[in-house]
Amino acid sequence: MGDGLASESDLLDMVCNHLQYLKFAEFEETVKVFEKEARRKGKPVLRSAGHSRRDSKTISIHDDFLSSFNDGDYKVFSELWAKTIPPEIRDFDPVAQKLEFYLQIHFTIYPLKSPVGSHDKGEFENRITHFKHYLETRGAALSQTTEFLPFYALPFVPNPTVHPSFQELFQDSWMPELRERLEKFLSVTLKASNTPRLLTLYVSFLCILQGSIQQMQLHLTEVERKSAICMRRFTKLQADHHNLIGITAELVDSLEATVRGKMISPEYLQGVCMRLFSGHMRQSAAQSVDFTRPGTASSMLRASVAPQPKDVPLLPSLDYEKLKKDLVNGSDRLKALLLQALRWRLTRSLHGEQRDTVLQAFISNDLLERYSSKQKTVLNLMKSKNEIVRQYMARLINAFASLCDGRMYLSQIPSLLRFLLDSLKTEEKESVTRENVLAAMQKLSLRRAQQSAMIRDGLIGWLVKELHDSDCLSDYTLEYAISLLMNLCLRTQGKKKCAEEAKHVLIVLTELLGHENHEIRYYVNGALYSILSMPEIREEAKQMSMEEILRCYTKEENSELNRQIEFIIKQLNSDIPELEPESDDEEDDDDDDEEDVMEADLDKEEVLQPQPKELSGESLLTTEYLGIMTNMVMMKRRSYPPSSRTIDEPLQRPVTPSSHKNTIYYQHSDSFARSRSANVSVFIFFHVNISQ
Repeated sequence: MGDGLASESDLLDMVCNHLQYLKFAEFEETVKVFEKEARRKGKPVLRSAGHSRRDSKTISIHDDFLSSFNDGDYKVFSELWAKTIPPEIRDFDPVAQKLEFYLQIHFTIYPLKSPVGSHDKGEFENRITHFKHYLETRGAALSQTTEFLPFYALPFVPNPTVHPSFQELFQDSWMPELRERLEKFLSVTLKASNTPRLLTLYVSFLCILQGSIQQMQLHLTEVERKSAICMRRFTKLQADHHNLIGITAELVDSLEATVRGKMISPEYLQGVCMRLFSGHMRQSAAQSVDFTRPGTASSMLRASVAPQPKDVPLLPSLDYEKLKKDLVNGSDRLKALLLQALRWRLTRSLHGEQRDTVLQAFISNDLLERYSSKQKTVLNLMKSKNEIVRQYMARLINAFASLCDGRMYLSQIPSLLRFLLDSLKTEEKESVTRENVLAAMQKLSLRRAQQSAMIRDGLIGWLVKELHDSDCLSDYTLEYAISLLMNLCLRTQGKKKCAEEAKHVLIVLTELLGHENHEIRYYVNGALYSILSMPEIREEAKQMSMEEILRCYTKEENSELNRQIEFIIKQLNSDIPELEPESDDEEDDDDDDEEDVMEADLDKEEVLQPQPKELSGESLLTTEYLGIMTNMVMMKRRSYPPSSRTIDEPLQRPVTPSSHKNTIYYQHSDSFARSRSANVSVFIFFHVNISQ
């Protein structure tokens, strides 16, 4: 019986806690009914006297807050803030965080608001030290917000009262407006601080849950990154295995023929060695080696690593005239299935001769109808009313642009850039179509002629506007947008465009320095370093206290990025004269130095799935569109990776995110293997001949 009474008492306590919530939420009628019935049954209820005492205490705390605000007493105010504002509001509520930032500014500059000549410099210096500590701790969370970015330079400005960036702080209206914001916040928050424990537990649980989700997302991203690295290594090893098996079989046959007395010609031996070492030598260099000399092939074999696959089957030829006809005149579903199948031919073919042959067949048969005089061509699918058709056309163009010869082919289509620009401006912000269009344009920006056209068409202004709201962009879009901006900023024309809206460009770039996606920092640094070669941009940056803002980002652990920022600061303080007009030679491209990389994102989130018994992919192509002798077997020209100048400087040549990451991985795989850190440091490569 005693246990039953104790349990009933506990339950009544829980009910009373719920009653607190009902009073807090102003369910007045419900509370009255509950209290009336509780009294009738002789059950205890919450006493209103406790509320009266709490109300009087709340009023006292409210008055203490405003008094310390008016007197500039930041010590008393800080103690009240820490004791009375609940942690879940103080640490996670955006309104509270922004208000706290402005309150910190108020208390920091308070000594400067006394009459001229009576400023307490010692007190101001103490408060500046306190404000620096705040910026490095609690205030660090707002360093990515444009609204607060200029105030991170406040501790480094000798006399803020005359600095143009801080004039607003010393206007007569600023302090009363801030006080009004504080009063509104306190009237809501102090009431909320008396909330029942039920609500407090709920809010705390949500905060913990959000933190756990964020940690899981970070872990998932890291696992996906490691998985992509392993997949690239596996694909490469698999291709090497096929290549070596084929060459081994040929050599065994040749050895048997030699036993039977048949001689092996030097030309045959040279052909085998060309295939074996094709991934590590230029064709001309391989042809110049005398393979008839004893030991030549074996010495090269010992010195080589991972030869490129050559002995792989070619895919069947296709009837490209029928293909292009159905792409233009077929149903929307057929168009989408064909575009998907053609893209898969590129993305799923083996790296090397098989993929080169597929691409050369597409180009030699003019798949995108570059030379067609018809009004309605395959390229017009970019304007289709069907969203899936537009998306799959954009994916195919992106796949073309991932390969050097594909970019050369696309660059010969005069109307292509106009189609892509129109699509950027009309497609939904985070659509897969828009992502692929942006990525294709970024890859095309490796070519000077396309850079010039993009700059003339105002793409820099569009990119700056998009990046201003970077938190709403996917990682894929963000990386390709900022790397495209960097590529265009490397040109003199692009720098001059940036100079026309220098302040806006600088604000966006410095905001991106604090973005949680650290992969973009290399491109942001490259863009900043490039545009700061313009005197007018350097002057605008100095007025914004850019050096002080940049130094706020050198406190991170990534020493390479920190050294890049030092180069940017050196550029900012340099005295470089007006740039010389750049060459009109549009053939001087950096494209040949970029390795062909077919990223996995090209085939992500396939929205088109075949219906039962419906042909798709390679089966659709080889069943309905089989052709005769349309494949072009060509030796692909090889290029060396970019030469290394220094690992410290920002990027100074056009790159794509996929090839940039790939270069980092293959050049420094040992560093990756040794590193235990999730955010492993990477090296940056540059050309000595910088593209303007």
